[in-house]
Amino acid sequence: MQKLKSILLLALGLTSGSLLAQVGQQSVNAKEATSLDAERGRQALQILAKLAEKVIVSAADAKPTDKYGLAPTDGEFKGVRTFGQMVKHLSATNSILAAAALGEEPATDAGDELGPEAVRTKGEILNYLQSSFAYLDKAIEAIGQKSSSPISLLKNTEATRLAWVMVEYLRMNGVVPPASRP
Repeated sequence: MQKLKSILLLALGLTSGSLLAQVGQQSVNAKEATSLDAERGRQALQILAKLAEKVIVSAADAKPTDKYGLAPTDGEFKGVRTFGQMVKHLSATNSILAAAALGEEPATDAGDELGPEAVRTKGEILNYLQSSFAYLDKAIEAIGQKSSSPISLLKNTEATRLAWVMVEYLRMNGVVPPASRP
């Protein structure tokens, strides 16, 4: 009987060791999967941000310098932003979002999403826009690191509205948006 107990304990010990090893391996696999998910998320956001940057920067660059101060006037457009103000707003929002993702304070000149008052010319606005995307890239690169927080994207409907607004501003001034060119 003692011999049977010893054999059972040995079998139980060997089996539990194997089970513990499997549980440990599953735990490692779960950590690897989480790391892989963060990497995939980071890559997806990088692609999305680069695509948005390409479309938005090229649209802002295509707009003639003398049209940056124009806002729509036909219809119910009273008090809307000019094209330049809209691009500054987008740039300030990028910077505020990136700062939040990095756990940093947003630049004081981002203001209430209006952007710096001193940025006025097309060249200055384009530089501000490009630097905001560079800051956003930095925030996306930090995803998964302990010092970063997740980036929340705007709802698709809001992003779509923004895209349509930019297209409308360009088309109103006789500019074919770069994304629509052959």
